Amino acid sequence: MKLLRTLLTMLVAGIFVALPVFAAEPIEGKQYMRLQTPQPTEKNGKVEVVEFFWYGCPHCADFEPALQAWVKKLPADVSFKKVPAVFNEKWAQGARIYYTLEAMDLLGKLHVAVFDAMVKQRINLGDEKILLDWMAKQGVDTKKFTDMYKSFSVEGKVRQATEMTQEYGFGGVPVLIVGGKYMPAPDVGSFPDMLRVVDNLIVKNRAEIKK
Repeated sequence: MKLLRTLLTMLVAGIFVALPVFAAEPIEGKQYMRLQTPQPTEKNGKVEVVEFFWYGCPHCADFEPALQAWVKKLPADVSFKKVPAVFNEKWAQGARIYYTLEAMDLLGKLHVAVFDAMVKQRINLGDEKILLDWMAKQGVDTKKFTDMYKSFSVEGKVRQATEMTQEYGFGGVPVLIVGGKYMPAPDVGSFPDMLRVVDNLIVKNRAEIKK
């Protein structure tokens, strides 16, 4: 009887030890996909991870807390950046808000607040008057905000985000692209599942860079 319990304990332990092995080897076409056209990344020896999002996307809003916690733990050799996806003019308005806040160094203060306003409170920040009224309530200088919102530099970044959205060829957000060529499969599972796949893709891309 003691031998049987020992064998059962070893079997169960073996199963749990084996689980991370399977998790560490995502399968192409199942847990992750390749972009049809790989995109260039900065040649700095780092693994590049890009998140595409939209302020009006409930899933993006829900994902943001987990994403921020994950980003804080990224290794030094991983470069992370956010890009507002632009599929149409409505999404372009969200991109303008993002790049304006970035230029004014207000993302830390208002990035999550914009998600909450658009997704939870259903405030139409695509309407410029409503947007400026809302910014004023957040203590933002609306004159400076307007000047930046309509600036050549912000419009240039919106055009670049539009081009990236088209060139990367993904179908929805939020999505994380690793090394300009890998992304979790759309049906990979929960947000933690998606981040685990991305962690594994980072390891994969790191090995490719070192070759």
